[in-house]
Amino acid sequence: MRKLRWVMDGGGFWDLDISTPQTLDGVACAVPGDPLPLGLSRGTRLSRARQLQFMHLFMNAPLVPSYAKTRGLSLHRLISLPFSDNWVLFLLGQFNLQRFVSSVKSSEEKPKGVSSWLKTFGRHLQQKSLYALGFSSEFQLGEDDTLLFGLDAYDDTEKPRGKVVFHHKFPDHDLRVEAVSPGLFVDNTGNYWDVPFSTAVDLASVTTCDSSTAYHLSAHYTSGSPKQFENVHNHNDRVPPTLLPGLAFKSAFSCRKKVDIWRSEAPKLKLEQLYDVFLSNSHVSASGIIGAAATAAFGDNSARARIEDGSPGYFLQVSGVKSSFLADMFASVSFTAQYGNFQRPALDLTRFQARLDFPSGFKFLSAATGLTQDLLNSQKPSLEAVQAILPNATLSLQQQIVGPVSFRVDSGITVDLKNPDLPIRAQEPVFALEYALQVLGSAKAVAWYCPKRQEFMAELRFFET
Repeated sequence: MRKLRWVMDGGGFWDLDISTPQTLDGVACAVPGDPLPLGLSRGTRLSRARQLQFMHLFMNAPLVPSYAKTRGLSLHRLISLPFSDNWVLFLLGQFNLQRFVSSVKSSEEKPKGVSSWLKTFGRHLQQKSLYALGFSSEFQLGEDDTLLFGLDAYDDTEKPRGKVVFHHKFPDHDLRVEAVSPGLFVDNTGNYWDVPFSTAVDLASVTTCDSSTAYHLSAHYTSGSPKQFENVHNHNDRVPPTLLPGLAFKSAFSCRKKVDIWRSEAPKLKLEQLYDVFLSNSHVSASGIIGAAATAAFGDNSARARIEDGSPGYFLQVSGVKSSFLADMFASVSFTAQYGNFQRPALDLTRFQARLDFPSGFKFLSAATGLTQDLLNSQKPSLEAVQAILPNATLSLQQQIVGPVSFRVDSGITVDLKNPDLPIRAQEPVFALEYALQVLGSAKAVAWYCPKRQEFMAELRFFET
């Protein structure tokens, strides 16, 4: 799912890697947008191998399930081989249970007796298409440096996926260098794309203050012709311009302010451990972000800066050269309300959050100016003008069911005034069950399902609210 965390966490606009069962390492990149979202900002997350290792060792889960429409129901198992305190090798196996059951059912063989059944199952289990194997290795080069190698191999009809990631933690910054071949990207319609080679360098400032400034610098290079992945939900074969070969530089600067409208000072229950320390206070708060972003592109992807609605912000293109520059402003407003301390046995947490995003300041100001002129001239505003000033909305709702188990739904909200029959609709809702691992302070096991992409996955999340 696109975020699987509260919509304001992780910096608001900046895209995070998308969790998906389409790959063994459980990650796909969001197709970069122009000028926002930034598209290269990576949220801190536990690698898929580390997640499975924890589930096997501490949650008594010998097999971890996942589901994707094109692959069906699969089971995952991990073997870890620690060679030293700073080096560990992971072997990840995937067995396609749904494909195996379908193969047995469609077989014309009618075995008789136990031995005959075993031989028939054995022949079906020998099909290469039932299995996938992943190798990954993590090197702890120092206190602040981590190097990760990964290779996912499916049946012989697919090209293996390779990945190299270097991560360095500065005192107030995070540096990430990543190269993947082929890279898997997902666009906002739910379609997946394979890019033959992609590399990215990402430097982001890190702050935990409620009121702070932040900046982000990134470079992204792609080569080769993107191809649509087998998982197609919307049958749109148009390649996103930002995935075309070329080099792109992005920068962004933002200011954030958070205000507590009300925060409960009621004492917590004695001798009762909190399920999640980050969700331990009833409160009502609001926050906002305002900033600016710029993109410079060179190569075939220089067309990336042209926004189809004709409101690209500040756009500059050099004639005769495949290059372009785009700058724009953005803003976001978020409201959060929580009731309960997530400490009692049941119904002690209800949390709601709404966010309004204005991804293009130039587009908003242009539409608002035109709308104001229409009103001053006593003219009826056009639907296009009203539609242009409407922000993008995201809603989240979480409710404790019993003990550490809670239910959550995250969804974007789309307003289409040109469709009077259905002007408001949910955009890519995601439903999740969360199990808080209270002994770790703030950690949870999450099982989520996305109806639009028809994907299910079980994950671990640490220190995310």
